[in-house]
Amino acid sequence: MLVSHSAPVAEAVAALARGLAAGGPMAAVAAAGGTAEGGLGTSAERILAAAREVDRGAGVALLADLGSSVLTVKTLLAEGELPPGSRLLDAPFLEGAVAAVVTASAGATLPMVESSANEAYSYRKT
Repeated sequence: MLVSHSAPVAEAVAALARGLAAGGPMAAVAAAGGTAEGGLGTSAERILAAAREVDRGAGVALLADLGSSVLTVKTLLAEGELPPGSRLLDAPFLEGAVAAVVTASAGATLPMVESSANEAYSYRKT
């Protein structure tokens, strides 16, 4: 699940991750971006709705872009409002999302998805 300050950013990253993971079974992916009014910001209600949408009982992997999106996810986790087993992944937003969706779509467990997303920090571009 992707949490961003911008709905278009969250949706675009979700679409890219889905597209790159295509070719077989697809893990559930949801985007929770922006405020309820369509502006920039973070909405706990949008995050909770998206988490419920993708929850299949094994926990939800959440990637957040920055600042208040991270803090909101941390608060929801601390308050026990997200599905059991959910975790905030410490991974780059775009590369981590692609790695997580590809790995999850291959049938991996949540810890394996988290590890794959975290490895995205080591991707070199030079």
